[in-house]
Amino acid sequence: MSRNDGFETMTQPPLLSILAAFCVLTAAGLPAPGSHAEEPPPFESIEALGAALFSDPNLSRNRTQTCATCHDPGVAFTDPRGTKAGLAVSLGDDGVSLGDRNTPTAAYAGFAPPFHLTEEGFYVGGQFLDGREPDLAGQAGGPPLNPIEMGMTGKDRVVRRLQENSGYVAAFKKFYGEDIFSKPERAYEAMTESIAAFEMTPLFAPFDSKYDRFLRGETALSDQEELGRLLFFSQQFTNCNLCHQLRRSPVAADETFSNYRYHNIGIPENAAVRELNGSAPDFVDRGLLDNPAVDNPAQGGKFKVPTLRNVAVTPPYMHNGVFRELRTAVLFYNKYNSKSAERQVNPETGKPWRAPEVPENLALEELTHGPALDDRRIDAIVAFLKTLTDKRYEHLLEE
Repeated sequence: MSRNDGFETMTQPPLLSILAAFCVLTAAGLPAPGSHAEEPPPFESIEALGAALFSDPNLSRNRTQTCATCHDPGVAFTDPRGTKAGLAVSLGDDGVSLGDRNTPTAAYAGFAPPFHLTEEGFYVGGQFLDGREPDLAGQAGGPPLNPIEMGMTGKDRVVRRLQENSGYVAAFKKFYGEDIFSKPERAYEAMTESIAAFEMTPLFAPFDSKYDRFLRGETALSDQEELGRLLFFSQQFTNCNLCHQLRRSPVAADETFSNYRYHNIGIPENAAVRELNGSAPDFVDRGLLDNPAVDNPAQGGKFKVPTLRNVAVTPPYMHNGVFRELRTAVLFYNKYNSKSAERQVNPETGKPWRAPEVPENLALEELTHGPALDDRRIDAIVAFLKTLTDKRYEHLLEE
């Protein structure tokens, strides 16, 4: 990792094809090349160990769920499993529990800076939609112990599961010391560090989308995509780049399309999810204000700006998955700038956009920046967003 403009930048070592194959195969429940179920191969790196842990169902209570279950490498590290709530939220290891927030992609997650408060008074970075974990290792340690996710009841129990695997035992001792298992807390941390190391490999951030290839002069954008690109980075005609641009230059090779700040953009609750997951009638998702490090009421309803990398193939949208289509999400932003009666209607419901779950603290300065957009420009922005799809997921655009 190196520093640039105060943000972490992922280094780009050569992508190990063996590591990529290991991830894909283990995520599918298959042994890695040359391995035998009864005698796991030695792990040559912490990243390879992390890849195995990422796809290991034994780290969940009922041995049915892995990190890759909700962050499937085949679908841009999101959850492809349908539930009674559609794809809006994920199902837990117990086969019953449903979350309240949409599972964000793990792709490009390593670029988020550690959670912190800037001198200007903005909260930035961290992991999860409310930044409650400062880094990738912290995030990796959350789901195994979450009762509605992987459901393990303590770090010591997770560590005992690790010790059932002789390959893990050898690797943990090799990379973290012979006495690593004498301290369950430290062994658990070592597990999360290994998963985080795997998530920092180029497998999660290849920067090979059509947009990236365009920047390198390897392909051309269509007229519609180019119009969308110009609109996206415009300081005058849209508000997109106010939140979804990290680097100062619109041609930065490592642009992740998020400034990692927190905003309340007025998203309504997902009533269908709330009806299914057993939330109390008066429950309100307060976003950033639910972060233990934040106690300022002015932060209520704010969520971290997500990356737009792979956004076109990772529906549904917003922190609670309330919108099914990418075009709907773009139209939602446009409603703040338009006086047209048509633009005040959610095309997915045919009814007016519902009120924000948290009506306070709306980011009106950002949301009302720029003029209303016509259909031609809306479609151009959607077309540009599709160009941010990693090459290996481009087939999903057609599906």
